This record gives sequence, structure tokens and C-alpha cells, in this order.
Amino acid sequence: MSKDSPFPGSWQRAMLPMLLLAELSSGQAHGYALSKTLQERGFGPVKGATLYPALAKLEASGFVETRWEEGRGGPGRKVYELSATGQTELNAQRASFEMLAQLVKAAGS
Repeated sequence: MSKDSPFPGSWQRAMLPMLLLAELSSGQAHGYALSKTLQERGFGPVKGATLYPALAKLEASGFVETRWEEGRGGPGRKVYELSATGQTELNAQRASFEMLAQLVKAAGS
């Protein structure tokens, strides 16, 4: 764990795709906004070298759709949006995560 994140780096890398899908379920966003929102929610900072490859994998899997937005007085940026397939994947991942959380809670009881 780093001083900036309450979670080990391996947990962050494992959970990032599901959290990105979850954030996009409330509407489209660009990468920087996704990173800032996750940090504000307590996930810790997400470096671009981790964020953008994760978004690219989600796009390649068909879970996220993208479009280019022209910049207003600055450079343009890619905007990400959850696809219907991505919503189905998010629902499945949330169900799996809930099962895992219950297993962890029950372990050792």
C-alpha cells in the first residue's frame, strides 16, 4: 500500500476495470475525469500509465465505446461511454464481487 491509497497496488489494478465500468454507468466521461472521480471516492490516485491501458482493454472488449471530442481552446480528448455489453459485464462483475465479499466475510467464522 502506498501512503496515497488505502489499497495494495495489486488490488487497484484488479479492481480498476470494474470501477471504470461502474463510473461510466452514470454517464460518459473522459479519462482524466474518471481518474479524479475514483480518487475523490477514496480509491487513491490512478496513474495514466495504468488508467489508459485499462480503458483501451475495455474498449477492445466492446465494453466501452469512444468518440473524439474537440477541445475548447485546448487539445481534444477521447470520451468514454459504457456500451450495452459493458453494462451486462458490469452486472456480472458486481455479482461475482458480491460473492467474493461474502466469502471473505464468512471465512474463519
